[in-house]
Amino acid sequence: MQFIIADDHPLFRGALRQALSSLPEEAEILEVGDFDAAKKLVVERDDIDLLLLDLTMPGGTGLSGLVTLKALQPALPVIIVSGTDDAATIRHAVELGASGFISKSASMETIGEAVHAVIAGDIWTPSDIDLDQAHDPEIEALINKIRTLTPQQTRVLTMLAEGLLNKQIAYELNVSEATVKAHVSAVLQKLGVDSRTQAVILLSRIGSDALTSEAS
Repeated sequence: MQFIIADDHPLFRGALRQALSSLPEEAEILEVGDFDAAKKLVVERDDIDLLLLDLTMPGGTGLSGLVTLKALQPALPVIIVSGTDDAATIRHAVELGASGFISKSASMETIGEAVHAVIAGDIWTPSDIDLDQAHDPEIEALINKIRTLTPQQTRVLTMLAEGLLNKQIAYELNVSEATVKAHVSAVLQKLGVDSRTQAVILLSRIGSDALTSEAS
């Protein structure tokens, strides 16, 4: 099996590696310490069985980083690793496509349990967190809009957030500028906004809200 550990804290990467190494399956474990390196691996490797992703590592943008990576590899299982057990962040991560959520205070046994569950195709979240109590109508409405985007439309949205022009997006996706313009129009319509800037601001709301929860 192939795993990616994406976290900027070497000690925690080591703990995750130890937990993964204890699994019965033989595994190749790749480690990265920033979001750009994680993104590069996800683009280059289509054989990854699981990504363990820290929300707040350098270059990361909270849950919008999850959106970016899931757009690149929609079928890739992702477990979020976080320093907070905030119920809203956990719920929103799952709604945006995460397969699991592990607190950085979790035991080796719990980490192993989560990884086993996700590899088996299940969704794993901490059993002591009541996700039904986490309800933010505004953010959930935004998440529901983002979930209506196709993977290609989501990629276009995340590239807009990176500041890329239509010509650059067309090159990256190997499509025509006309196709990019059609994707941008569809994104704006589905998000209910009038401009690229407004769309990027909406996406950043997801990232900034998660980072605020992480820091609090």
